Amino acid sequence: MITAEDKKTVLKIERLPHNKFIPEYKTSGAAGMDLCAAISEPVTLKPLERTLIPTGLKIELEHGYEAQIRPRSGMSIKHGITLINCVGTIDEDYRGEVCIPVVNISNEAYTIQPDERVAQMIITQVEQARIEVVTELSETSRGEGGFGSTGK
Repeated sequence: MITAEDKKTVLKIERLPHNKFIPEYKTSGAAGMDLCAAISEPVTLKPLERTLIPTGLKIELEHGYEAQIRPRSGMSIKHGITLINCVGTIDEDYRGEVCIPVVNISNEAYTIQPDERVAQMIITQVEQARIEVVTELSETSRGEGGFGSTGK
């Protein structure tokens, strides 16, 4: 009998020597799994300073999947610590260490402690589009209306 667990995509993880924690979902309804800072000493970020925080993990995704690295909402709202690229994408063919590009957008320094949860990783299915070059696009009621064109 095939179970719900059997239908889940498989994420293969290689732990590097400086890694202490395997990512985990903190609740049964969590979309993302937490990633921890695999650092031996605290790292202090001054306002507007940025750095890469290693996780001590390498991953292998199934074909047709990506890993999205997202900020932790608590760190963002409480301390102004977020990701430089907001949402990072790890492609299925990347085999290097997963590192977190963090930035301090607050007015105060913040210290990331060893093993602190610094980001979350979400596994999503993706599809590569077939590109078709055309001379014009179909018309819509919105047209070329851009930022803010649909109201507040």
